[in-house]
Amino acid sequence: MKILLLASAFNGLTQRVWCALREEGHDVGVELAPAFPGPAALTAAVESADPDLILCPFLKHRVPAAVYERWPTVVIHPGPVGDRGPSALDHAILTGRTRWGVTALSAVEELDAGPVWATSVFDLPAEQVSKSALYNSLVADAAMACVREVLRKVAEGVGPVPAEELPRVVEGTSELPLLRRAHFRLDWTLPAAELARRVAAADGSPGAPAEVQGRSVCLFDAAATDEDHGAAPGTVVGRNLDAVAIATGRGTLWVGQAAELGEHRRGPKLPAAAVIDAREAPYRMVPDVLAETSYVRDGDIGYLTMRSYNGAMYTEQCRRLATAVEKALTEDTRVLVLRGTEHAFSNGIHLGVIDAAPDPAAEAWDNICAIDELCLAIATAEQLTVAAFTANAGAGGVMAGLCADVTLARDGVVLNPYYDMGIFGSELHTWSVAGRVGTGRAERLLSRKLPISVTEAARIGLVSAVGPREWGAFSEWLAAAAQGYDEPATLGWMLAQKAERRARSRPLSYYQTIELAEMARDFFDDRNGFSAQRRAFLRRTPPTETPARLRFA
Repeated sequence: MKILLLASAFNGLTQRVWCALREEGHDVGVELAPAFPGPAALTAAVESADPDLILCPFLKHRVPAAVYERWPTVVIHPGPVGDRGPSALDHAILTGRTRWGVTALSAVEELDAGPVWATSVFDLPAEQVSKSALYNSLVADAAMACVREVLRKVAEGVGPVPAEELPRVVEGTSELPLLRRAHFRLDWTLPAAELARRVAAADGSPGAPAEVQGRSVCLFDAAATDEDHGAAPGTVVGRNLDAVAIATGRGTLWVGQAAELGEHRRGPKLPAAAVIDAREAPYRMVPDVLAETSYVRDGDIGYLTMRSYNGAMYTEQCRRLATAVEKALTEDTRVLVLRGTEHAFSNGIHLGVIDAAPDPAAEAWDNICAIDELCLAIATAEQLTVAAFTANAGAGGVMAGLCADVTLARDGVVLNPYYDMGIFGSELHTWSVAGRVGTGRAERLLSRKLPISVTEAARIGLVSAVGPREWGAFSEWLAAAAQGYDEPATLGWMLAQKAERRARSRPLSYYQTIELAEMARDFFDDRNGFSAQRRAFLRRTPPTETPARLRFA
């Protein structure tokens, strides 16, 4: 089937759909709606492609009538049957819903009002989860289930059903208004749990505005604790690394990320302590959900979990992660498992911190050198190292994982094993990628700049095995895999393979030197437009055209 993905951005969900459909043998192309100046231009592009089906996995733009009246057009809406409006997940989190869903429906004049092709419902986790994390996990899984049901029905010649004929599995759904930033404003006299819910609902975008120390800021990545410190609500009462604790009407709100909030524009998301002055605040224990690393030992196996907000890792964080890896390697263990969290692995250097620095080129250089330290710590370990791609990863985050001896992945994860934004890249990728898939395929992965699913990555040898999608099942699978690697005969063979791989390659400093020489020119000479591309990414500048690599071949 010839399928066009019409999307507002080639985001994680769009990429996951794109990968899955291509692997099932469909002819898939993408058009980015913001690239067209009006409905006539968008309609002309669709007419030129003339697809059998249009899928809209992530679309904030209105589909022209000239499109949906001629081609079957299915919109994936992140809400259950009966829910309508552009802020579905925001409302679900704000109101404390325990059950939610995703619906695939035909595009019509009224948004989210078309007949239903498929729906998938799920329980929301009991613990607090941010909107962006929810979207990339349970929502994305339900969306994929809907896409598969749509394809089945199209293949069988079955059409959609009017929404009013379907039961409301999630009660109380209706059309709800767009929530703007002002709706998430924090009142520090409220309980910390309520404020954490607001931040979670606004996480990713638009962020929760607040007044802190007499300044307007936007807060992200928050967690509540029950501690009361006897301070006035809104007072900074603690710090742990770059997370900041603020007193509330009841309890304490810990904030991991913040941004300057101007009259017309929000600054880049930064570690909270870079925006909120917490230098005089006492050190306090941060909630586990915001901890940068955690280490657990199970016999001869050590598990190091690394957490980075949305996968971006800034200079000091990379240095701390490298130290954590080095410290874990001093343990009397034989296998070290490095993994991300359920919702993030890594996407490499932190563009926001770089952009906010007085000298962005110098900060970018420090950042890439620091993440290289992490990669070298992993690559030069004497123990067997296992990296687990627990969530989507891109650029230097993928390459850092590939520095381990074994790479495992969770089903449904999408990898972007290449560099964009006008940089050559480092993280020992000239050694690790070619070493796994061969020079020719490595060059294609890096030059084509296209995502791949972990299923495809396993097929070509980029990862070793793929485990279950469900988080609990994956954690058990990962532990079983690590125990298998720790079996004496298996471990001995794998360590011998590791030694042979080292012997075949040049010193790692050879690869790093070549990569950093290229990166120096990219950062300091800006030879390929890194500065402009970085700013456009952070400011969400809409694309002026759909990249040719995403269109139909």
